[in-house]
Amino acid sequence: MTTTERLTTMLSTKGQVILPKAIRQKRNWRPGARLIVEDTSEGVLLKAAPLFAPTTIEAVFGALAYSGRPKTIEEMDAAILAEARRRNAGD
Repeated sequence: MTTTERLTTMLSTKGQVILPKAIRQKRNWRPGARLIVEDTSEGVLLKAAPLFAPTTIEAVFGALAYSGRPKTIEEMDAAILAEARRRNAGD
């Protein structure tokens, strides 16, 4: 499908629109895909809905509570290495 092709569809009595297969395949939209509908001055715009709700760093910063002095990068690296060794010790 080229960008200049014009595809048509019809509105059902229930207000449903069937998107042409070429568009669904190009966008990888499968049955049950959530779409955002926007009314613009040019017409109706459909966009894939995000998988997760938008958030800010402030909302998730500190989600894993920790009390004590901050760890250094070296301490974090050492802890990661120790855990990797522990997990691989059984291999």
